[in-house]
Amino acid sequence: MAGRGRPVGTITRGTTNPNRLRRCDRWIAGPQAWRLRRSPTPPVVVDLGYGASPITAVELHDRLRRVRPDVQVVGVEIDPERVAAGRPLERDGLTFRLGGFEVPLDGGARPTVVRAFNVLRQYPEDEVPAAWALVQQRLAPGGLLVDGTCDEIGRRAAWVAVDASGPVSLTISLRMGGLDRPSDVAERLPKSLIHRNVPGEPVHDFLMDLDRAWARSSPQSSWGARQRFIAMVSDVRERWPLLDGPPRWRLGELTVDWSAVAPLLR
Repeated sequence: MAGRGRPVGTITRGTTNPNRLRRCDRWIAGPQAWRLRRSPTPPVVVDLGYGASPITAVELHDRLRRVRPDVQVVGVEIDPERVAAGRPLERDGLTFRLGGFEVPLDGGARPTVVRAFNVLRQYPEDEVPAAWALVQQRLAPGGLLVDGTCDEIGRRAAWVAVDASGPVSLTISLRMGGLDRPSDVAERLPKSLIHRNVPGEPVHDFLMDLDRAWARSSPQSSWGARQRFIAMVSDVRERWPLLDGPPRWRLGELTVDWSAVAPLLR
């Protein structure tokens, strides 16, 4: 972590691709859209650590404008060259600036949402709480940090939603076509959970239960992968505190209360 007066964090590999974060964007513009709509002033959404290409910030701006036309998206990067690469794409409601987990914004503005994808996965697990805490301090009232990871083209994604009080949920989003088993997302779990996917940890139990329910739901494949996925989630909801319903399940997405999958204290 950098010292005072410098961006807080370290430069990531920066790999990214167009449309890679569409699953998370769809969630922010869907179940979380109320956070944007209720803001009395133009809400600020930060794409933190967007990487070598500014494309994910551009896409986020385009998608969220459908929810709140006056949204202000700020791409924040710790690498000056990446910030410079984004500047030519600036337009009304989209800017780029140098920074890290301290989330520096003009005029003391506080972000309604901070999306940090494929950033903390490159950090040691024990540095995650401090990074979360820095962002939490910067959030607007009712704001949210979305700490997530996905594969190279966005077919598998998982993210933790963190508000001012701490983590509140884990969301898993999968491309249903060609899905072997839900636990395939394990290698894309956020850093706070990826090393906890071992027997005896709640997140491991959750993924294994999804796999068993997926197997039991195989007869639904005759009607397509979507119907099989819905049947799987309908099965596990009897045992796990899910926070969403069929409209999200049809997208290959499910959200579970953090308390059910949080790492065990040691």
